Amino acid sequence: QVLLVESGGGLVQPGGSLRLSCLASGFTFSYAAMSWYRQAPGKEREWVAHITSTDGRTNYADSVKGRFTISRDNAKNTLYLQMNSLKPEDTAVYYCYAVSLSSWGQGTQVTVSS
Repeated sequence: QVLLVESGGGLVQPGGSLRLSCLASGFTFSYAAMSWYRQAPGKEREWVAHITSTDGRTNYADSVKGRFTISRDNAKNTLYLQMNSLKPEDTAVYYCYAVSLSSWGQGTQVTVSS
């Protein structure tokens, strides 16, 4: 059974940082390309960042490029999203996604507000 569990969300002031984690189980994590998505209230879910399975190449949405960093620790079956210089428009529920399995986590809320 594929299971993805996000954590690390919360309330942060503009300009602050958060690190999200996604613990994976039920599949061979090291073989899976992974992505982060987010969904703000009243908006469609949007892609944020992607990391390949083998060589760890990354790419980012223009809206987060230079501020967010996606990474993975295959020994810990964990995907990360380091978010710096957060803005109010980053407020959303953040989801991790196992691309080849089309599987989603339950999401973690990130709120950026003063």
